[in-house]
Amino acid sequence: MPALAHRKDEFLQAARVAIDPGRVRIELDLTPGIAVAEDVLGQIDADRDGSISAGEADRYIAGVVRGIALEVDGRALTPLLVDRAIPAVDVLRRGEGAIRMQLSVSLPPLGAGAHRLRYRNGHRSDIGVYLVNALVPSSDRVAITDQRRDVDQRELEVAYLLRGEAAAVRRQWIAPGLAGLAIAAAALSLARISRRGSGRLRDRTPGAAPT
Repeated sequence: MPALAHRKDEFLQAARVAIDPGRVRIELDLTPGIAVAEDVLGQIDADRDGSISAGEADRYIAGVVRGIALEVDGRALTPLLVDRAIPAVDVLRRGEGAIRMQLSVSLPPLGAGAHRLRYRNGHRSDIGVYLVNALVPSSDRVAITDQRRDVDQRELEVAYLLRGEAAAVRRQWIAPGLAGLAIAAAALSLARISRRGSGRLRDRTPGAAPT
């Protein structure tokens, strides 16, 4: 896993972006190395009491979310926090824990055809290193055609096709249908070969050498 191989003086921020027909989901893991853990903890544990309260966690996560820029076809989107988990202070201090969050945003009505999604992470660029990937779509209506990242992988641009519901249904029926035709054709071919072989065996006279 990338989170296990990052350098001690880096703040690894790994994002996975999932595109659905009407929604975008983002999974973001933030893993501070041991050399920068105190710096990151200083942002989270504001009162420096050695523990992270719910309020401190909420404020920090809100700041991370504000640093996420998301657009579809040039229109800005505002991702909302769905879930988050922050490990204990001592775990973060050892550089072993990841701050995990899940974000989601509803897409505006989009017609069938080509679309473009842009993601950018601006959180802690002074110590951050970044990874970002688009996940394989779970819906047959979405097909990713291209992914482009900047050198630092802070930014990802995804080109994708959105199919209408009727087209997606046709694809679901056509693929099994083609597979069935291929199986039937293979079975018919084997049957013909078997009949030809049986015919040759019946035509042989006893003691005759094979032709």
